[in-house]
Amino acid sequence: MIDPQQARQALERAERLVDRDAVGRAYDALAARIAADYAQRDPLLLAVAVGGMVPTVELAQRLPFPLEMDYLHATRYRSGTRGGALTWKRQPAPERIAGRHVIVIDDVLDEGRTLAAVCRALAGFAPAGIAVAVMVEKQVAREADAARADYVGLRLPNRYLFGCGMDYGEHWRHLPEIWALRE
Repeated sequence: MIDPQQARQALERAERLVDRDAVGRAYDALAARIAADYAQRDPLLLAVAVGGMVPTVELAQRLPFPLEMDYLHATRYRSGTRGGALTWKRQPAPERIAGRHVIVIDDVLDEGRTLAAVCRALAGFAPAGIAVAVMVEKQVAREADAARADYVGLRLPNRYLFGCGMDYGEHWRHLPEIWALRE
């Protein structure tokens, strides 16, 4: 974890990759694609805590049809840096998922292993379908069993990004723009 002064310094040194207007247009386009597929399906939006909270709210505000929202919090890392088995910190009630069209929303798709594990676990609750929406898909090689996003706002280089739900040491998730540490 870093302190607020370190977070300020990181932002001062960072490069803005996507400005507020472009982010808004990406959310608009993402919401339009989701609306075209789900307007008649009464979907359940599942925000992946913590990073998926910002994109979930942004998308929900743009979706002109009834929907429900919930969140999940899962990790494969615990206190380490290498992924293991999926551990639920907060799992949605299985009865909310059964028979529903579920859209899992996260901030960024990196390698996709945790998101894939979340989708496999949710599939065990017998939803009508599971889709994945992310604000950012990083341009990285993914293994065959990794998650794939059905809806992507922006495709960006594999850099350390923050803003729009992504963090720098747990700071700056709330920024309405996307920033990257300078290489």
